[in-house]
Amino acid sequence: MTIQQLLKTAPVTTLLLISFIGLFIIQIFTGVDANNPSTEALLKWGANALPFTMGDEPWRLVSSAFLHIGLMHLLFNGFAMYFFGQVAEPMFGSAKFLALFLLAAIGGNLLNSYVTWQDILAGTGQPGLSAGASGGIMGIGAALLIAALFKISVNGMMLNLRSLIFIMGINLVYGFAVPGIDNAGHIGGAITGLVIALAFAIAYRQRMTVTLQNVLVPQTDYQNNNQLDTQNSYQTDYEDNDQTDYATSHIDQPSDPDAYSTSSSAEFDTRIDINLDTPTNAAHTSTIQQQAPAKPSFIWTLLPWMVMLLISMGFVWWWQDIHYQIIQVLKTIE
Repeated sequence: MTIQQLLKTAPVTTLLLISFIGLFIIQIFTGVDANNPSTEALLKWGANALPFTMGDEPWRLVSSAFLHIGLMHLLFNGFAMYFFGQVAEPMFGSAKFLALFLLAAIGGNLLNSYVTWQDILAGTGQPGLSAGASGGIMGIGAALLIAALFKISVNGMMLNLRSLIFIMGINLVYGFAVPGIDNAGHIGGAITGLVIALAFAIAYRQRMTVTLQNVLVPQTDYQNNNQLDTQNSYQTDYEDNDQTDYATSHIDQPSDPDAYSTSSSAEFDTRIDINLDTPTNAAHTSTIQQQAPAKPSFIWTLLPWMVMLLISMGFVWWWQDIHYQIIQVLKTIE
């Protein structure tokens, strides 16, 4: 897929990749080592670091997702973003896709900070720093897992559940096997993506249910109306035949002409009244008017946004809780 095609199909994915690469190039031009950037340089460019992120610089929860520690780190995350983004963005929509990436990145960084803080309290860890889009990318991958599980298609094509599980599994195993990988960030991003994707999938399932109802109901109406037309046709044929038999029987019998004329007129008038009382077209029109196309409830459109809003509120509370604990410990030490 060319850059023009990617920009048309997945504009947010393209812009994210450009931002990753652009920030890395700017770092190099300012003297940052491309393969082994220093701690000072990473802190300067927005890495996630517990004393700063949980202190007065919570913006590092987002900025660190665009910063990468070395060229190989950038290439690995850039390829993963390209691979996942061109599928996930058309599926979820550009706005929701961007929100998913950012919230997954924040969730990963928060879990990293929480685990680091708990290790410090237990005396088994020390403050560190982390950077990279891995948390957000893992959230996107987890969202695609849910989409494959709910059989959500992309341009008519179904996702391969086994392939997605394999790719996600490699990332998690690699994180636990290689020292220095932010496992908490990966897991936090994946969990965030799973929760958000469940809201997407439930809303999608409800919309599909309404769509199927709209497709099946007209077919049922057509069958019912066809049966009604057949019954009316049969009824008309039966009446015509009955009227013919009636006339024939009176011709064969010698009877009073006036009595015959009166009886025949009465029978004819009665049949006309019956046909006027139950017209076929009226019954058909009444059935069509009753079956208006159903529309999905507006709540299902808002559900993913509501879930993401609740997650955002939860993240704010989580950050405040860790921040308050750190402040209390610092006051105790002083």
